[in-house]
Amino acid sequence: MSTDTTIDTEALGDSVQTSLNTLFHSGWESALRTIFFAILLLVLCLVVKAILLKILDRSLDRLTHIERSLHTFIRSTANILLWFVTLMVVASSLGINASSLLALVSILGLAVSLAVKDSLSNLAGGLTILGTKPFKVGDYVQIDDIEGTVQDIGLVYTSLTTWDNRRILVPNSTVVDAEVTNYTTEPLRRVDLTITASYGASVEEVKEVIQGVLTRHDKVLKDPAPFARLSSYGDNALGYAVRAWCRTEDYWDVYYDLLEELKSAFDAAGLSIPYPQMEVTLRK
Repeated sequence: MSTDTTIDTEALGDSVQTSLNTLFHSGWESALRTIFFAILLLVLCLVVKAILLKILDRSLDRLTHIERSLHTFIRSTANILLWFVTLMVVASSLGINASSLLALVSILGLAVSLAVKDSLSNLAGGLTILGTKPFKVGDYVQIDDIEGTVQDIGLVYTSLTTWDNRRILVPNSTVVDAEVTNYTTEPLRRVDLTITASYGASVEEVKEVIQGVLTRHDKVLKDPAPFARLSSYGDNALGYAVRAWCRTEDYWDVYYDLLEELKSAFDAAGLSIPYPQMEVTLRK
């Protein structure tokens, strides 16, 4: 690879030197005419580049379903490509061998890509996230063992804010490879609880008390209907599965309200909630 790089660099240098020698040995008038034409061509290319970028900006602004970070990436990429085309056009007008220049730029691009391969991996992950949209800004997600509200989806990192107000930057390559759970993408969410009651309590009475709590709560939806059934036989208690649907934004309010209200309802109905006990007998 090093030999090819040297050859291409030398070829480009020879091309530039030959072009300059030809330019100035052909007479000052011809040289000035060529330089003036190259400058005029450069100005024209810059004007065309600015017009194309403005058209691209307007087109991207109409695409409201695409994230702003992806807008920025597309515009930056287009800007780099237009600069490269401008460089090639101006170099050709000066008589510089464009193929040698292209080879040199390709080698430099390869060297840079190898040096920043981790960043490029994160960049590819960012484009995948922006394209597939597994979540958006404002969603509450879990990425492996990290939970938080999405604050920003960048091209390198995804920013999350946890419940205790910690800001976590997750590399996009990690996000793409991880199992992602989005808790807010659906409008409804189900609250699942397991409540225990003693074996001596009537099953129907326990279910009636639970259903009463579920029915009275104003944030528990009537459709789908709340659910309360005997679900397990424990060592010292019966387990009851409690399921209630609510709006996603009301989930935690309903979750904690039901825990507190069920305890109060059981106390009012004289139903006991067993807990593990140990009897110790001392013998002489």
